[in-house]
Amino acid sequence: MTKEIQLNSTITCPSCGYKKEEVMPTDACQYFYECESCKTQLKPHFGDCCVFCSYATVPCPPIQEGNSCCN
Repeated sequence: MTKEIQLNSTITCPSCGYKKEEVMPTDACQYFYECESCKTQLKPHFGDCCVFCSYATVPCPPIQEGNSCCN
């Protein structure tokens, strides 16, 4: 039985707390993300592959599948 991959994730800005639901890309990592509210440029924490793995409620699709990301 395969696990269903979630594509929607709510990303939270660490600077202002603004939250927005986004659809994650399935074909590439999203390394940068600009907060819609305060315009802070987010980038992944050390060891994370993308902004969704660092700041969102659901990790990116490759990580959900148990694979490494960006290979």
